[in-house]
Amino acid sequence: MLPSVLTDTWPWYVAGPLIGLFVPLLQILGGKQLGLSGNLRHLCAALLPRRPAFLQYDWKSTGVWNLLFAFGTAIGGWIGIHLLGTREIALSPTAQTALHQLGLTDLSGLVPRELFSWPALLTLRGFVSVVVGGFLVGFGTAYAGGCTSSHAISGLSNFQLRSLLAVLGFFAGGLFATHLLLPLLF
Repeated sequence: MLPSVLTDTWPWYVAGPLIGLFVPLLQILGGKQLGLSGNLRHLCAALLPRRPAFLQYDWKSTGVWNLLFAFGTAIGGWIGIHLLGTREIALSPTAQTALHQLGLTDLSGLVPRELFSWPALLTLRGFVSVVVGGFLVGFGTAYAGGCTSSHAISGLSNFQLRSLLAVLGFFAGGLFATHLLLPLLF
């Protein structure tokens, strides 16, 4: 019923340039930078009645657009999964083999249920993957002054040295976790 351009996965050579062109359009048309990690701070500044000093700033000058962008991203993801797509991810045979070698057997759905479910949260590897991993991602985002999207897409396009260092750190951390931590955890 729907055209395949809406329901099929777009190849990297189409999606990548579209994202890449979105960044200068944001800069040229609105003086905005792409990024999502600051939204938690904006949301807390907007909703908390008694705010600590860190949240006492004019969130409306920068936060409204970012909050709308985050909300639109979440709604677009929901539409993409529930109305336009499936709830399965096509993993390459190499990725499936690597995940099976780590002990994950149920690769159906968007994420492995053996790690990302309420019962899995009560296991050591589920707790470490979700709670400890989530804390480390949040800490790293705050420490790096932005998330992967803001540094890798916006920061690098503006030739910011701190973004290059952050992206190198993201990749190094990902390689370290993939090749050293995950085999120990599983």
